Amino acid sequence: MSFVSPMPSRDFLWDVFQRVDKDRSGAISADELQQALSNGTWTPFNPETVRLMIGMFDKSQNGTVSFDEFGALWKYVTDWQNCFRSFDRDNSGNIDRHELKTALTNFGYRLSEGLIDMLIRKYDRLGRGTIYFDDFIQCCIALYTLTSAFRKFDTDQDGVITIHYEQFLSMVFNLKI
Repeated sequence: MSFVSPMPSRDFLWDVFQRVDKDRSGAISADELQQALSNGTWTPFNPETVRLMIGMFDKSQNGTVSFDEFGALWKYVTDWQNCFRSFDRDNSGNIDRHELKTALTNFGYRLSEGLIDMLIRKYDRLGRGTIYFDDFIQCCIALYTLTSAFRKFDTDQDGVITIHYEQFLSMVFNLKI
């Protein structure tokens, strides 16, 4: 199963970019991106997820995404959309506990039932036991980022690390999540 979508044409991306860049600044801010994205629930896209995505693609570190950076961001969101739809087996527009576990298992994570429940509680903004598209992206980014940071210390890849308190704080506060 492939979640990777082909890159749309430069003309298509320019058209989308211009529609999202409401203030015509030549760059897309977090507010503009949030207004342009849809999580399929008629509610605003999670601002924290938008902040994470801007941070991932803002190579110039100015808090916005230029047109050159926008293509990669567009592809990233489209790929996540395809991924989300493939795991939303009942086409409900959200991921339930079972669908989340299936998705994370397919991504290579072997997490306990308790941790899956914790992720649902953390990323379920509406308290319904489900995660919407934008929160699913945020959950996956956080899990990936934390796992990558952990693996830097897990040199023998046994799932156990020993670090000092300041190393732990340094590791966590340096993460972009």
